Amino acid sequence: MKLKIITSGIISLAMLSLSGCSAFFNGNTTDKKAVSSSLVEYLYPDEKSRQAQQPSLPVLRLPITVGIAFLPSSHWQADAIDSRAQVALLNKVKQSFIKYDYIDRIEIIPSTYLKNGKGFNTLQQVARLHDVDVMALVSYDQLMQSHENKSAILYWTIVGMYLIPGNENAIQTFVDTAVFDMRSQKMLFRAPGINQLTESSTAVGVTTTLREKSYEGFDLAVNDMIVNLDDELARFKTRVKEEQVATIEHKQGYSGGGSLSLLILSLLGIFTLRRLTICRE
Repeated sequence: MKLKIITSGIISLAMLSLSGCSAFFNGNTTDKKAVSSSLVEYLYPDEKSRQAQQPSLPVLRLPITVGIAFLPSSHWQADAIDSRAQVALLNKVKQSFIKYDYIDRIEIIPSTYLKNGKGFNTLQQVARLHDVDVMALVSYDQLMQSHENKSAILYWTIVGMYLIPGNENAIQTFVDTAVFDMRSQKMLFRAPGINQLTESSTAVGVTTTLREKSYEGFDLAVNDMIVNLDDELARFKTRVKEEQVATIEHKQGYSGGGSLSLLILSLLGIFTLRRLTICRE
């Protein structure tokens, strides 16, 4: 009789424990973390700066020099990605600019230089320091969510049940490059990039997973942005001619021919060499 009571008690306790774990097993707790840098907040920190800013028609003296930088994070948050990772991503963006003959030099500028102030005054000081005509500013928004889901693992041990809850991690990343002429304070063009990632992990490994996926989200969003940036850069020359979005001047020694002139010279060289060969025969 006592054995039956003990057995019944153990079963009841196990069922109670199981039902308690089941409630945790089906939990729906969600943790969220957002990091961002705002282009509008940086360039126009107050209403006075918005009213004072009156962009004029850009006068671009080709070939132009370009500075590329990540905007500092908003509201004194820590930057979403460290300086080394920023440089690696900006180097990828740099390749989009460097292949165009109307661009002379591209400088990667650490976001540290932009943290001493806000607005166009600060931006123009940074541009003068690095001797660039145009600034390409990369802003971002990233939302990371970790949600407890039903992928939890239930372990039986000698002392009872042990539950390792599973987490579904979702990361949404948005990046945007806005290109400004420093003299006129006019935005020339912009290009966005987006990415969404999901990854499962245990609760114990959620921090490491989110850190790794955070950078991967930035990397993939930048790749998407580069595709759009290539399109905008190629379209910009057409817009200058057809829409007159800027006045173009040439610096001394620059004809604007670029790779086309080199191709013509090469073809002339081949033609001349062929004529000399025929004459000798």
